[in-house]
Amino acid sequence: MLLEKIKSEGIAHNSYFVGSNNQAAVIDPRRDCDVYLDIARARNMRITHIFETHRNEDYVIGSQELATLSGAEIYHGARLDFAYGRSAFEGDVFLIGDCELTVLETPGHTEESLSIVVREHPGGEPLLVFTGDALFAGDAGRTDFYGPDNRVHMSTLLYESIVHKILPLGDGVIVCPAHGAGSVCGAAIADREYTTIGYEKRVNTLLSMTKEEFIRTKAAEHHYYPPYFKKMEDLNRNGAPRLRHLPEPVAMPAAEIAQLLSEHVQVVDIRSPTAYAGAHIPGSIHLSREILPVYAGWLLGYDDPIVLIDDDNHGLHGIVSALIRLGYDNVIGYLADGFAAWFKAGGPMDAVGLLSPAGARERMRSGEPFLLDVRAVESWERTGHIPGARHIYLGDLPGGMGMIPEKADIIVYCDTGFKGSAAASLLKKAGHPNVWNLLGGMNAWLRENYPVEG
Repeated sequence: MLLEKIKSEGIAHNSYFVGSNNQAAVIDPRRDCDVYLDIARARNMRITHIFETHRNEDYVIGSQELATLSGAEIYHGARLDFAYGRSAFEGDVFLIGDCELTVLETPGHTEESLSIVVREHPGGEPLLVFTGDALFAGDAGRTDFYGPDNRVHMSTLLYESIVHKILPLGDGVIVCPAHGAGSVCGAAIADREYTTIGYEKRVNTLLSMTKEEFIRTKAAEHHYYPPYFKKMEDLNRNGAPRLRHLPEPVAMPAAEIAQLLSEHVQVVDIRSPTAYAGAHIPGSIHLSREILPVYAGWLLGYDDPIVLIDDDNHGLHGIVSALIRLGYDNVIGYLADGFAAWFKAGGPMDAVGLLSPAGARERMRSGEPFLLDVRAVESWERTGHIPGARHIYLGDLPGGMGMIPEKADIIVYCDTGFKGSAAASLLKKAGHPNVWNLLGGMNAWLRENYPVEG
């Protein structure tokens, strides 16, 4: 038997390749699916089955892409009318070589959620379970996708799925969730690669709660709902366009990009915060490599084409892959020869101010800047904030510009400086001339033992 986990960083997505003899199944494949075909070729296996544990909200599922390339059948939950694939029901059994895969219907995160139990041989003891977004390491799936009036109902379903279907499989059963730490599909997923049902029963606080406590806790959780989720839900229900292969953005000279600036184009700068602050193309959005997979879905549109700006243009394949996983098929090109080509061509440039904690404090003493905290609300509440700061989460900033004084000097900060730089780029694009990013963010501020409110 073969089991491989394929991780998609940024969105913290886990997919799985499970095989036996010359057959294999893939669980929750990502859209750039060559990795599964590569494993199959290396192991002399044929992918015959593809299972979706649920309709994913945070990335485009690659099931149809992989089915087109492999000839495999797609299976997903029967409680949603997918436009493709086949329905799987409680108790359905599939043979993959010598392995037996059994379907459990485990609603709660979504109504059609499935878990897939794997036995090494037909009729054997459960070895592992693919839990999708029902049970994570240290957490359980969010239950807010059906609106506030249904959170108690969905939380109840999730409790019953976990307690009555997953936990009875046995303490030694390996848990293979669809997400790891950092995913938006949980509240506090633990940062560990592997776990078992027995370990989760010992350390996962949700599993030590009574039914009433579990439901109350899950129904009260706060989760952000990025605008791109609606796009993902539609694509994952009705089917996404086929890629066949990753698109190759075109190298564009500076003059061509300058021409595009007068049209509807999204210029996305993926360099470091310090490089972007020093000089950037006016109107560009800064999404450094570190945060692009998380915040592209908040800040980029699906209609206007995307052009990438980098210094050396190394590793652009990974950036395109991250965008493709979010449904951005509109990356048309990148600045040939990097940002140096822009200033050599005499292109217009803008800049963002940079401040250390000491520099920010001095500016606060000498004036009255508008302090903008763009961290998640959990960080705002947990660690406090710089005195006088206003909180607008980075993802909500495009719709919150009306709350920021037009002619104010603005100091923006986040946890370390990456999200702060993205926020600064949005502020500059919106016409605010005087913007500073606090490098090191709240973490650096706290290390200096400077005053905190909240």
